[in-house]
Amino acid sequence: MLRSLYNKTMMIADHPKALWLLALISFTESSFFPIPPDILLIPMVLSAPTKAWRIAFVCSVSSVAGGVFGYVIGAYFFDIAGQPIVDFYHLQSQFERFKVLYNEWGALIVGVAGFSPIPYKVFTIASGVTNLDLTTFIVSSTISRSARFFLLVALLWKYGEPIRRVVETHLAKLTLLFCIIVVGMFVALKYI
Repeated sequence: MLRSLYNKTMMIADHPKALWLLALISFTESSFFPIPPDILLIPMVLSAPTKAWRIAFVCSVSSVAGGVFGYVIGAYFFDIAGQPIVDFYHLQSQFERFKVLYNEWGALIVGVAGFSPIPYKVFTIASGVTNLDLTTFIVSSTISRSARFFLLVALLWKYGEPIRRVVETHLAKLTLLFCIIVVGMFVALKYI
């Protein structure tokens, strides 16, 4: 099913309204939608490399805005809208553990989640539920989401179609490597 949707997305990447659709997908993925914006981001950059940086910018800004919407869901509508989202992804026990960790590691958790393949929406909602400082949330989200999308776009812009196959095949491994680097940097900064 996801592959079929991906193939259809490849066909609409050249559409004049594709950037608006990317913004919508990026926004909703950060708060409740299960499909990541990469499925449209990748073919859009490959089909229009001269617009690559604009595409990355729109995707990043929309994602952070959607993250703020997820934060609002967690802070004000968790019982009505947030809990069903957590239940849909069967992440109840993980969600409870994350709430406890937010007291000390909120900025780092949001930063890693924003870059990793872990469903970012769970962390946006958790940030609202735990009342993580909104400025901290926005800064961490902006850094991690921008890093994720701009890095992907930079690789696609520079290497084109071959990098797309590498990214699609090894996305989880590449993301894990980056997360290890980010966590190492945060830990080093905290203890140096």
